[in-house]
Amino acid sequence: MHLAQFLVHGPTYHSLAMWRHPKTAASGYDWSRPALYQHIARVCERGLFDMVFFADLNYISDTYKGSLEPALRYASQAPEHDPVPLLSWMAAATKHIGVAATFSVSQHHPFYAARMWATLDHLTEGRAGWNVVTSINPNQDANFGVERPPADLRYDRAHEFIEVCRKLWNSWDEDAVVMDRDSPTFADATKVRRIEHEGRFFKSRGPLNVIRSPQNGPAILQAGTSPKGVDFAAQYADAIFAIQPRPQDAARYFAGIKGRMSELGRDPDECKILFGAQPIIGATDAEAREKQEFHNSLVPIEGGMAILSAHADFDLSKFSPDELMATRTEPQLQRLKTRFLKPSGESMTVREVAQRHGQSVGLPQFVGTPQSIADQMEAFLETAGGDGFMLSPIYCPGAIEEFVDLVVPELQCRGLVRTEYKGRTLRDVLRQDD
Repeated sequence: MHLAQFLVHGPTYHSLAMWRHPKTAASGYDWSRPALYQHIARVCERGLFDMVFFADLNYISDTYKGSLEPALRYASQAPEHDPVPLLSWMAAATKHIGVAATFSVSQHHPFYAARMWATLDHLTEGRAGWNVVTSINPNQDANFGVERPPADLRYDRAHEFIEVCRKLWNSWDEDAVVMDRDSPTFADATKVRRIEHEGRFFKSRGPLNVIRSPQNGPAILQAGTSPKGVDFAAQYADAIFAIQPRPQDAARYFAGIKGRMSELGRDPDECKILFGAQPIIGATDAEAREKQEFHNSLVPIEGGMAILSAHADFDLSKFSPDELMATRTEPQLQRLKTRFLKPSGESMTVREVAQRHGQSVGLPQFVGTPQSIADQMEAFLETAGGDGFMLSPIYCPGAIEEFVDLVVPELQCRGLVRTEYKGRTLRDVLRQDD
């Protein structure tokens, strides 16, 4: 069972209650300073996690009611500082754990991305991971002064973006750097080449001016749910983060990704699928349920409406709060349709979906003692398949430490998670299965 930690360089992650929670407030840590993230990285490495993973948005959403006010009032994934600079800070404080962040291909040129990620792969000694996204919200395009292309065109462009990056990472042979001080020869020019790429969307002459990195570019992560996104993930990803509240829906997603990988000629074991989960741990089941109820009570319904509208790219204020979500046919909502159902399969109302989205963005809440949490994780994967979990806290710091100190030992006793790191790079760690 592979474990990763979900983070945001901001006051809230998946939970809109997180910044309000008394345990977050009492911690003394400032989310805008690097000390918190170095602490988290050390804790997660102590728990032998594969990686820490940052989501990122380059906008403050006004999708709900056409106003910035709800997102700012409720810290609905706003503000968000750039997570990429934190990766080097966190890697410097650790030795084994991967450090990964989201970076959109929609407003950049491949040369810049290839150079930045190769540099980060060097600075982290091969532990960098890049979550490749195309960005669906028009607020982000507006910030860069561009028009948003249709989904098919965005993914066609993303395929070429990765193609150019790979060519640039391969423009230096592994033994190109000679460092012969007597001759003198720093690099063998016959082992460094131009790429001369001229495609539909990009031109790049190359070569990259960064030497070949430990992983020859970072590990590639993805979180696509649309048909185009699934196809992109199956073709390139070393790991996929998926949000599926119900294990039966997770099973269909898992089978679809692995089947598509086989069709593309990839070994399905080359890519790990990590399902999102929000653990809430207590000394007793009753205590854990009290923690859950308190946390969930801190989520304002309008905040949930704001974050769900942003993620769906659709203004939910157009609907009655009592309307059933699963019956809606708007194209923008179909990508999130598995999040509109109760465990029984019954449709939830707009209000119910927004409330759950504000609590966990649709991640299932695993609630109970450490033993019960381990039971629930094990049962989820027995039904869903999957390779592990991307965990999201209800307060920070504190919740991550509880999981590492209480649940990880239980999982280790069951032989479900590693007891030591094997391999040097993030890609090595992701492929460790014993």
